[in-house]
Amino acid sequence: MQTERLYYKDSYIKEFTAKAISCEKRDGFYAVILDKTAFFPEGGGQKSDTGFIGEAVIFDVQEENGEIIHKSKEEIKVNEEYSCKIDWQKRFLRMQNHTGEHIISGIVNRKYGYDNVGFHLDDEYVTFDFNGELTREQLDEIEDEANDIIYKNIKVNTSFPDEKELTTLEYRSKLELTENVRIVTIDGVDVCACCAPHVSSTAEVGIIKLLDFMKHRGGVRIVMKAGKLALLDYRDKYKNALGISNLLSVKQQDIFTAAEKFYNDLSEERRKFYEYRLSVAERDKESLTEINGSLILVTNGYDSDMMREVVNFAVEKTEKFGAVFSGNDSDGYSFVIASKSQDMNILRNELNSKLNGRGGGRDGMIQGKAATTKQQIFDFFKEV
Repeated sequence: MQTERLYYKDSYIKEFTAKAISCEKRDGFYAVILDKTAFFPEGGGQKSDTGFIGEAVIFDVQEENGEIIHKSKEEIKVNEEYSCKIDWQKRFLRMQNHTGEHIISGIVNRKYGYDNVGFHLDDEYVTFDFNGELTREQLDEIEDEANDIIYKNIKVNTSFPDEKELTTLEYRSKLELTENVRIVTIDGVDVCACCAPHVSSTAEVGIIKLLDFMKHRGGVRIVMKAGKLALLDYRDKYKNALGISNLLSVKQQDIFTAAEKFYNDLSEERRKFYEYRLSVAERDKESLTEINGSLILVTNGYDSDMMREVVNFAVEKTEKFGAVFSGNDSDGYSFVIASKSQDMNILRNELNSKLNGRGGGRDGMIQGKAATTKQQIFDFFKEV
């Protein structure tokens, strides 16, 4: 017995009563088949509905060999009637966004002749791919037209044309379909083969916002949010904009200019600080200690750039090792060590062993961290 698909008759069914005709135990779940269902199974780029059959949580719905499988963690008694309920909030968000995708795809196909060749509806956003490139300016125009279509409150119709009617109908489809083809029509906007639930009119989409786009396989991938997802996205961005405007003490419409100035000022301060650090390193070159033919500096507050600056100077002055250790006896020392003539692999292995070091490198230079003391560092180089 094939399950009656209530979501085809009415995509607004939130609760219904159905009889369980099969409950098969599988690996980690029970596969339940009902005599009728409003649960939409995953398909066409859209995830399945979730909800309840009685008290049992339905976490996934799939179509297998023409049968709709409701996945439950709990066993359901066969031949009993159950009150069933879908997660309506999640379903309606998907309906808004899926219909929004049809509106955008219809506009793009009509204006530019591009086909929708990929679609994914996530709980956070929608992505769809076209086999042609679009600019930000073109997307803004498409977005404006899409929202004008929403304001016009155009009815969204669904139908199952017979085979003869289907041959005369022009519609979008990613697959070659010949029977049981469900057509979703938005007059003057889009005609498309689609199995998913949709809102009843474009007005219920609420709003469409094209957030981002990128080149993808010779075409373009668009990121969209529609309906309440777009509202939540705006709310989140408003909170962020408000926080930044308060932080920078500017009006919200001025946050980019203020943030740009802050970034440029910070970059300049970083440049000055970098130059200051290198001047400190330049000064400390005079503090290098000669130990057994190597030039050593043990200090604190050095970053890797400063250590390399001093080490590069030291290796020009010695036949053995130039080494800088920065840190303290409690927390350990970062180090950079180099040589033009010595085997750094041997030194690395000895240092890691005797100074509790962790480090590596190549091309005559090693760097890392050592859990050791200043005195142990000096003693180590006396033995090298």
